[in-house]
Amino acid sequence: MTGYRQVLTVPGMAQLLSISLLARLAITADVMALTMYVVLGLDLSYAAAGGAAAAMTAGIALGGPLLGRMIDRRGPRAVLLVTVVVQAAFWLGVPALPYGPLLGASFAAGLLMVPAQQVARQAIAAMTTAGQRQAAFALESLQGELSYMVGPPIVILCAAKVSPDVVAWGVGAAIVAGGAGLALLNPRVRAADEVDAGKSGRPRRREWLGPDMIAVLVMAFGTTMLLSGTDLAIVATLEEAGQVSWAAAVVAVYGVASITGGLVYGALPRPLPTWLLLGLLGLATLPAGLAHDWPWLCVAAAGAGLLAAPTLSAVAEAVSRLAPAGARGEATGLQSSALSAGFALGTPAVGGAIDLSVPAGGFAAAGLAGLAAALAGCLLSRRPPARTRPPSGIPDDPHFEPRGSGARPGARESATAG
Repeated sequence: MTGYRQVLTVPGMAQLLSISLLARLAITADVMALTMYVVLGLDLSYAAAGGAAAAMTAGIALGGPLLGRMIDRRGPRAVLLVTVVVQAAFWLGVPALPYGPLLGASFAAGLLMVPAQQVARQAIAAMTTAGQRQAAFALESLQGELSYMVGPPIVILCAAKVSPDVVAWGVGAAIVAGGAGLALLNPRVRAADEVDAGKSGRPRRREWLGPDMIAVLVMAFGTTMLLSGTDLAIVATLEEAGQVSWAAAVVAVYGVASITGGLVYGALPRPLPTWLLLGLLGLATLPAGLAHDWPWLCVAAAGAGLLAAPTLSAVAEAVSRLAPAGARGEATGLQSSALSAGFALGTPAVGGAIDLSVPAGGFAAAGLAGLAAALAGCLLSRRPPARTRPPSGIPDDPHFEPRGSGARPGARESATAG
């Protein structure tokens, strides 16, 4: 645990993790709060609630790169303050909106959601050394697990006890408080040797959005597609067995196992390849389809859960390593978009597999989605960088050097510069 102690003693790190956890708890619960409001407050169907949730999720996925680019240009404080104002206006106005305008407002609120995850990931990359980042991103991935384990259940519990309007206001207040706290902290998102990155000009996207980065984004998408599909397959399996009331316990076991695996992974002496972790997660998910009651499903969930947080941690660490300082915000925004898209598409894809087969088919579909993303990521990351074509009139000879220059036109240009 020495690595974790070193990370937590980095100036400002403990405050960053604490405040970002508050924001992430609320942001993770926002879709559930919106769902409860549409169902209980507007007295509409769950399909209508799904439309509002989908509008917000689409906004979050599209807004990630936009907000990241703004952070690269303006810094985190300005972006955080703008998004805090938007979230305050949206959540205060939710109880006054009929369903139609609520859809448009939900999309806009998602587009300008407080970028707590992005700021935290950028700050972690800037505040830590290369040797500390594995443990630091492991802690960041544990925040995500805690958020999903605590945020939505609290909203569901509160919605059953108090007005859905109050729940919406409470979630909005927590999002605003977390965003305002991050703005007040204003963590640095560039290391001391990166402060001039913006002055030297923004790196061109093709310089860093190459095969390696695309591979990581594909694996981010595959990871969350697997995770969201696994949750649905758990519910479907237990519903068929007449034990759906145990679904929360199985999901909790999965979450605890994920936290345990994340802590162990963060303490390892060196990181493992992201494609390997995701491939193992996909393989570990397949046997869950053999379980037909909740005790065996808990065992299967524990085995697969051990690899969930390590995979998410490896994704975040890889993005921070591959992105140059001047484009790190946009890169983490693309990462957030890939994660959101995976969550959004995993449930309907696995749900379709369950409808066409049996509940066990849901685990097969989720596991195979993870394996396919791992294979794609492995192949893309092993692809050699393209050779730069020489200018017209210059021989394509790797040993040719124009006079007065030590540069070689035929030299390879890395896709992950910076």
